[in-house]
Amino acid sequence: MSFRPFTRYFSLLARYLKPQMGKALLMSALLLASIGLQLYSPWVLGRFIDTTREQGLSQALIWLALLFLLATFLTQGASVISAYLCEHVAWTATNNLRADLLTHVLGLDLAFHEDHTQGELLERIDGDVNDLSNFFSKFVVHMLFHLLLLLGILVALSVMDWRLGISMGLYCLLVIVALTWMRRSTVNRWVVAREASSEFFGFLGESLAAVEDVRSNGSMSYVWHHFYKRFYRWYTTTSHAGWSGASPWIVSQGLFVLGRMLGLVLGAYLWSIGLASPGTVYLIFVYSSLLMQPLDQVQWQLQDLNKSVSCIQRIEGLFSTHSAIEDGDGTQPAAGALSVTFEKVSFGYTEGEPVLKNVSFHLPAGRTLGIVGRTGGGKTTITRLLFRMYDPQVGVIRLSEVPHTELHLCELRQRVGLITQDVQLFHATVRDNLTFFKRDISDEQILTVLAEIGLSPWYHALADGLETMLGADGAGLSAGEAQLLAFARVFLTNPDLVVLDEASSRLDPLTGQLLEQGMEKLFAGRTGIVIAHRLETLQRVDDILVLEHGKVIEFGPRTELASDPDSHFSRLLHYVDGAIHA
Repeated sequence: MSFRPFTRYFSLLARYLKPQMGKALLMSALLLASIGLQLYSPWVLGRFIDTTREQGLSQALIWLALLFLLATFLTQGASVISAYLCEHVAWTATNNLRADLLTHVLGLDLAFHEDHTQGELLERIDGDVNDLSNFFSKFVVHMLFHLLLLLGILVALSVMDWRLGISMGLYCLLVIVALTWMRRSTVNRWVVAREASSEFFGFLGESLAAVEDVRSNGSMSYVWHHFYKRFYRWYTTTSHAGWSGASPWIVSQGLFVLGRMLGLVLGAYLWSIGLASPGTVYLIFVYSSLLMQPLDQVQWQLQDLNKSVSCIQRIEGLFSTHSAIEDGDGTQPAAGALSVTFEKVSFGYTEGEPVLKNVSFHLPAGRTLGIVGRTGGGKTTITRLLFRMYDPQVGVIRLSEVPHTELHLCELRQRVGLITQDVQLFHATVRDNLTFFKRDISDEQILTVLAEIGLSPWYHALADGLETMLGADGAGLSAGEAQLLAFARVFLTNPDLVVLDEASSRLDPLTGQLLEQGMEKLFAGRTGIVIAHRLETLQRVDDILVLEHGKVIEFGPRTELASDPDSHFSRLLHYVDGAIHA
């Protein structure tokens, strides 16, 4: 692996460790102290052995024993505190990285989210980052710690006898070269394993979200088959990557045994020629065994680095994905209801397959437009373009004469409210579901809005009022109640343009009447766009736009089109009336 990728990886490390520099420095200081204590403790034991042989039980022996106990206690204390700091630094860094990734993903355009399942993104935001905890907490500090410990042991052995330093130094060089060579190809295997993990969790998330349809349509066998297929790929790729990292570990254990034997042989040799005391022989053996610890940890850190590199590559790939929707320069339309103008707008989700073709219309501020047409004609696409979930390939959309691409995205989505037939509710309180977790909206505002849209009886039946917890995805609520809660949300945001996309398609007649009353209050003083298959929902709109195969085939005041027997809208009304009477 070249040096350049490592600079990118360490820049990521520095970015998230910099705010915790104090803790990282304290952790480094404790680890340095631990190095000195680990080198000092065996020396004390060596002196203890020689003193016992020379003097027997003496006061010096007692002081050496107490000194060894103190060194051991300090070593353990430094290890415990540094381990705590490592975990704290890792969790803080990875949580900040998760938050940044989530913010980045939420800001990507709708096309990105349609290409990636929720389970896949969850695995990339949480799973990949979770595997980086060791990289953030231990890699740099512990690598330096173990390399310094390795150097300290070799220096201590060289001080005892130059032959010890040279022999054990060559042995360490052999181990490091062998382990590095064996790990050269494991990064790509971990990348494949992480991709398989994302694919598996993406499928799992899809299947769990569609459990009702899966069971009702008898698709359990299909789900199990593909569950097994994806799980098997995840298992085999992870096992392959894991075993490719385990092979160096197996070899290293054999090399470590040879290292201990080498230390023992060298100690016995120096004893035989009278250059080492029993305490020194013991010290040589302990240092030779202690030498295995940094070598072992270095090889494990290298294995974790390979795994971390694969995760960092995927995280960098996610960060490098940019939204096709660029923020505007902040031009503001005039306050109040917004006019809407489409000027020769064409758009398609895939190249060469336009959904909207040269669409033009102007909706004055304060008026309400009803959009009708066949399924797939482009009605919902118009709302997506208004919200800048996508941008048109051709043409301009203006809000009060300002191109909507010039507005800041946050300002655009504050001034335009959207209600769809699919209402997203959270496992949270009624208040949080209505306010989207904003704290600047008072209870009085919420209760006033609930009364205006006819939800007061529902609210008074709640056990804990606004603090009542709603189930995930609105479990326990009817479709009508969920839809009216969506209406309440829009009331509380007070937008200047309101878009209803099939918002009444799942409602019973009684709830539909409440919705009609809510619409009348909602559109008062605002511009409105209503997309509906049920034409009775369009009784209160001012204008009608009829779409056919992505083209505007009719646009004008509703009353005029309804009274003109040759208009498409009039024929739709007569067709619906005939179907009802039939």
